Amino acid sequence: MITCVVHYTIDPAQIEAFERFARAWMRLVAAHGGVHHGYFLPAEGASDKAEALFSFESLAAYERYRARFGNDPEFVAADIIRDDSGCVVRYERTFMRPLLPTD
Repeated sequence: MITCVVHYTIDPAQIEAFERFARAWMRLVAAHGGVHHGYFLPAEGASDKAEALFSFESLAAYERYRARFGNDPEFVAADIIRDDSGCVVRYERTFMRPLLPTD
């Protein structure tokens, strides 16, 4: 399993647009074989940071999902939310492998 952690700098004035963007991507990850662990939005402290975590069974599975970017109309529509609103200032992806508790 591989987990993608996305660190966002967002425009706090566009939080509603960011939530629309996030809901679209949660649905797309699930529809294309991944498990979305959610978006984590500002509550206290810095109001311009958000995080997302989602997993795929392998890097190859993630790459199959990623190949749809820019081509699939649903993926393009999700990005239009981001682009038109300016809700995302920048983002950075990190790939991690989970170490989970064992019984």
